[in-house]
Amino acid sequence: MKILVVGGGGREHAIIMKLAESPKVTELYCAPGNGGISRYAKCFDVKATDIDGMVALAKELKPDLVVVAPDDPLVMGMVDKMNEAGFMTFGPKANAAIIEGSKIFSKELMKKYNIPTGKYEVFTDSDSAIAYIKEQNTYPTVIKADGLALGKGVILAQNETEAIEAVKEMIDGKKFGESSARIVIEEFLTGPEVSVLSFTDGKTVVPMISSMDHKRALDNDEGLNTGGMGTIAPNPYYTDEIAETCMKTIFQPTIEAMQKEGRPFTGCLYFGLMLTPDGAKVIEYNCRFGDPETQVVLPLLDTDLVEIMEAVYNGTLSELNVQWKKESASCVVMASGGYPVKYESGKVIAGLDEKGQTDGVFVYHAGTKYNDGEFLTAGGRVLGVTATADTLENALAKSYQAVDTITWENVHFRHDIGQRALRAKQG
Repeated sequence: MKILVVGGGGREHAIIMKLAESPKVTELYCAPGNGGISRYAKCFDVKATDIDGMVALAKELKPDLVVVAPDDPLVMGMVDKMNEAGFMTFGPKANAAIIEGSKIFSKELMKKYNIPTGKYEVFTDSDSAIAYIKEQNTYPTVIKADGLALGKGVILAQNETEAIEAVKEMIDGKKFGESSARIVIEEFLTGPEVSVLSFTDGKTVVPMISSMDHKRALDNDEGLNTGGMGTIAPNPYYTDEIAETCMKTIFQPTIEAMQKEGRPFTGCLYFGLMLTPDGAKVIEYNCRFGDPETQVVLPLLDTDLVEIMEAVYNGTLSELNVQWKKESASCVVMASGGYPVKYESGKVIAGLDEKGQTDGVFVYHAGTKYNDGEFLTAGGRVLGVTATADTLENALAKSYQAVDTITWENVHFRHDIGQRALRAKQG
């Protein structure tokens, strides 16, 4: 099989390296890809959001399967266009990808079908939003842009001043363009956060191993929010008992709700959960593999990923027994100094072999270029250094050992990935 993967980050690199393990695969393509991906797949300079360009590329390459990984092209309808052109494609159609494309749609879906989530209100003008904030007078409060905003459309306001500023920036200042013309103000939920990715063919849902993300830029969960500075799997807070409850109250009901709405969801559906004192509640849905969660979940997958993707497309997921390794995984993200604000690119990365790897770990490239035999930094998050082992302690030790052998000017990473999970296991 020839497979084309759409995207160019660490998540796509993890998907490609997993697909490469399948005996069914003869050729891997990626667009746009990156320096590290180019050592495993033939890369083409087509933007992930260029739907017509991507369909034209697919017609040229004639892949047997297209995997659309990022949120933007999914929400914009790339899967619909690929299907129309006759390609087997992994990912939801636009009418199902709206579950991430519109926060308001997803909140109203949960309300309609009694899927547990935080209470919320929707606003389109700043005066009524500010009046509501003053009336509620509880902080922190969560303010979200309705549409996609590069993962930056959520503000956690600690007081009235911050909340009013966020509302004005989003609605009046159009901070995220049309994405913030409508906003959701919702209650702040507390408890351990869990990410659960799942495979679904629109009827059957198969949850993957749970994971824990580390969003803050600095140690001890300080500093600015980022796209994710590291992950571990499985998440120790997510017990078998909680998993069983989530299946009954959240996962299966969501898939059934989307069916009833005439928007069957196929592909990877990501559940962002908060384990509150009142039980698990949905914070958000993503219509695709999470990043950097994919980097710890896929290395633990024992079943052929190509077979799973074919079953999802064919609607036969219930016939497949998806197996997982009884191990732990950890990913430490190595970023450019200054990320997530201002950083320089083009720094030479030392410590990688010609495949962009180093012994004993998976090095997933998020933002790199390959030039004249050298890997250069080309983004905020540069590498995700992932290890698997029999225990989380051993996986983390392997990740950090490898991190110590890779370097470039002003490299930045957190030193405490997984520590909260280790404390949870001990406690």
